[in-house]
This record gives sequence, C-alpha cells and structure tokens, in this order.
Amino acid sequence: MSQGETIKLGNNFKVEFIRSNHSIADAVMLSIWTPAGIVIHSGDFKVDYTPISGAPLDIHRLAEIGRKRVLALMADSTNVERPGYTQSEKVVGQKFEDVFAANTDKRIMVATFASNIDRVQQIIYAAAKYKRKVAVIGRSMVNVVKTASELGYLTVPEGIMIEINDVKRYRDDQVVLIMTGSQGEPMAALSRMATSDHKQIDIKPGDVIILSSTPIPGNEKTVSKVINELCKKGAKVVREDTHVSGHAAQEELKLLHILVRPKYFIPVHGEYRHLQKHAELAMELGMRRNNIQIPAIGEVIELSNDGCKVVGNVPSGQVLVDGLGVGDVGNIVLRDRKHLSQDGLLIVVMTLEKESGMVVAGPDIISRGFVYVREAENLMDEAKAVVRKALDRCEQKHIVEWSQIKTIVKDDLREFVWQKTKRSPMILPIIMEV
Repeated sequence: MSQGETIKLGNNFKVEFIRSNHSIADAVMLSIWTPAGIVIHSGDFKVDYTPISGAPLDIHRLAEIGRKRVLALMADSTNVERPGYTQSEKVVGQKFEDVFAANTDKRIMVATFASNIDRVQQIIYAAAKYKRKVAVIGRSMVNVVKTASELGYLTVPEGIMIEINDVKRYRDDQVVLIMTGSQGEPMAALSRMATSDHKQIDIKPGDVIILSSTPIPGNEKTVSKVINELCKKGAKVVREDTHVSGHAAQEELKLLHILVRPKYFIPVHGEYRHLQKHAELAMELGMRRNNIQIPAIGEVIELSNDGCKVVGNVPSGQVLVDGLGVGDVGNIVLRDRKHLSQDGLLIVVMTLEKESGMVVAGPDIISRGFVYVREAENLMDEAKAVVRKALDRCEQKHIVEWSQIKTIVKDDLREFVWQKTKRSPMILPIIMEV
C-alpha cells in the first residue's frame, strides 16, 4: 500500500494507509473506517522530521481524521517510558560517516536488523562517499535488500554492490559488509563469524564492527558473548550512538493522542509495564480509566458506541515448529524433553511368561544420560535387585496387569535411585511376554 491508498472491505468498511515515518519495512499506520466510527492502529511509529526517505509523519491527515469520530486508538507502547522525543534516523548516518572517516584503512562491518531499510540505506550512502564496495551477508538481509531495491525503497548506486565471494578480491579499505546478527542470534552471520564458523568471512585483527542496534530485553547475554568473541579475535566493536529507536517516546505519543482524540484507547506493542504506563499517559491527557482497555494475549475486544469490553478468548501463544511438525509439540512433550536433558533415562526390560506372569528373563537396565554403566556397575546391580524384588512382590500378590507391574517397578526404582544419587531420571519399564 502507498500513502493515502484505501482498501474497501464491503460497503461500510475501508482501511486507509497513513504515512507512519518508521524505518522498519513492515511498519504501517492504519485507519480502519467502520459504521461505529474510525479505529486507528499506529503500528511501530515515531515522529521523524528529517527522515532518510519519503516525507515526515502525515500529521495533517491524522488531525483531519481526529476531527471526525475516532472510536478507538491502538498505539505503540514500546518507548512510553522514555521522556521527550526519539532521535532522528539521520543521527546514525552521521555516526557511520565518522566511523568510516576514522578507519579509512580498515575493513568495516555493520550488523543491524535486516528489516531496517533506512539503516541499510545510510550504510550504502557512507560506503559510496568513501568509495567502498558493499557486500550483504545473511539470508534475510540479502532477501530484504534485493526486494527493497526492486520496489524502489532502497537507492543503490551503480556498481557498488558485490557478491560475498568477491570480497577477497578487494583490499580491506575497499569493502563494507552489511550483515545480520546484531542481537546475537546463534545462526546469524555475525555470530558464526565470531565463532569462526562462517564459510566465507573470517574475523581478523583490526576489523571494525559496528553493532547498529540495542539489545532486545533478554538478548543481553548473547550479545555480550558475541562481542567478547569478536574482541578476542582482535576486532574493534563500535556501539555508541550507532542506533536510534524506531518507536515514539512520550512527547510523540502525546501528540498522537491529541491529534486523533479517540473515545477509547487500547495500548499495544510492548510488555505489560509498557501498556500500563501508556494507559497512565492517556489518563494524564484527560481520558477516563473506564475508556481504556489493557488486553491480554488472546482476548477478544468488542468495540461499539456503547463500550469497549472483552467478550471472549481465542487460542493464542507460541506455535512450536519441530522438523516437519507445526504445533504438534506441546507442554507435555517439552516437559519430557527437559526431564531427559536434566536427569537422563533408565530403561528397564523384563520378559514375563504369559500364563503365570513369572519372570523368565531380566530385568536388564539400560542407562542413557544418567550414568556410564561401566563405571557404575555396583549401582546397576543394586538397581536390578530392586526391580527383581518388585517383580517378586507382584508375583506373590498375583498382579498380572502390565500397568500395575510397571507402576510398582517405577516407584521402587525411582525411590532407590533418588536415595543413592539424589537424581530423578525418567524410568521407562518395557515388558515382553512369551
């Protein structure tokens, strides 16, 4: 969609795209026109008066919509805890040029989000200014750069782009590498270079690596690990002033609220503390608490002239992909995998006579991830003795149901192992009948 374009959804609904001034390729601001009123979804946005590409946020259109009946606003809450305004994207461009100017004889690498088109554009501008070739590394980065160039979102000077395999043909001071991995993702290009696991590029002393991002909460350890590995290889890591947020700070959020003047407000995009803080910000601007709804994931909200309320729930949460299976790995399977990874597995194999239920072979115990059998023969012999006693007890009580026998064996063996090792491996009894 382009600025001002609308899509009709039936006779009484339409969606309009509003210029959101965000550097991330997938961010949009939408106004959704319904019979009950207009609903605005901000997407990820900020007010950048000097954007890298395109025009600034369309404040006039927002004000025009605000003069109509805006039923509800759903707004980005990620930076609601930050006072003031978010810096312009051009600040990062100046930092890039400073780093390029100070390292004219070094190979320069920049790691950033693949979806941040404006950031990639500024790297290309800096490379062109200092007469360097640009190579793109990482599947997502390659795909985004290719698609953005074809659609006209990225301006690439003629002859500046080279293939990654051609980098070795140029001196260090002639190339810039743009890659993924700014969040320490294990399979991303930068992480694989840090661990010497990248097939085409090796980090060497003197390389200058710009991390153009801020660690997402929870990624701090992985990012620090990558930085440490890069430093061990003699690279210089530059992080200061190499990133500005793509999310609106408090004053920009206030501007959005005042422009659109919604009847109801639903804070979105952020953790619960961000949503709550955004709700407080809206109340400071005069909105009543009853007109604010902080939803939980999966809750269905009904909007009408009479209210804004939760009316139900839909399935939500993580969908796990394992091999060719999508969503077929649930909590029980994950619990079993965690159990196996922490305490290991004991398999107890027994052969019983079909008619009498007497033990004719075994029990044999197989250990995987619990103890090394050859170094724990005494423990295994004692464990077998415990299982034999359990089977003898079953025979004396004329217990022939497999499920009961397995339960008794598991309980006795689990108690014995815990007393001896203070560990609780998964115990899997297997009964064969002859």
